[in-house]
Amino acid sequence: MQQYETVIILTPLLSEDAAKEAVAKFSKILTDNGAEIIQEDNWGLRKLAYPIQKKSTGYYHLTEFKAPGELISKLEIEYKRDERVMRFLTIALDKHAIAYNEKKRSGAFNKKPKAEEAAQ
Repeated sequence: MQQYETVIILTPLLSEDAAKEAVAKFSKILTDNGAEIIQEDNWGLRKLAYPIQKKSTGYYHLTEFKAPGELISKLEIEYKRDERVMRFLTIALDKHAIAYNEKKRSGAFNKKPKAEEAAQ
C-alpha cells in the first residue's frame, strides 16, 4: 500500500458542523475501502490566494493515509461529485516526504534551539 496525502478546500458557506460532517464522509469512504488513516489535520477557515467560485475563503482539511492505488480514483470521483468541495489535491508521498511528516508529527520542528532556551 502506498502512502498518500490529500488536501481539500470546502466552501466557506458551511457551518463548522457541516464541514466536519463532510470530512467525516470522506474519511469513512477511505476506511470502508481498506485505507488506514495516519493523520488528519483541520486547518480551519483560511483566506485563498485567489478567488475560487467567487469565494475568497475556504475550510482546509489535510488527511494523510495508506491505501491501495485503486482507491484514489474512487475518492477523487467522490470529491468531484460533492458540491461542498471547491478544490482538492491528492499526492503520493515518497520516502523523504514520509520521513518529514513523521518528524513533524513527533514535534521535532516545534522545539526551540538550545541557545533560545538558555536565553529565557
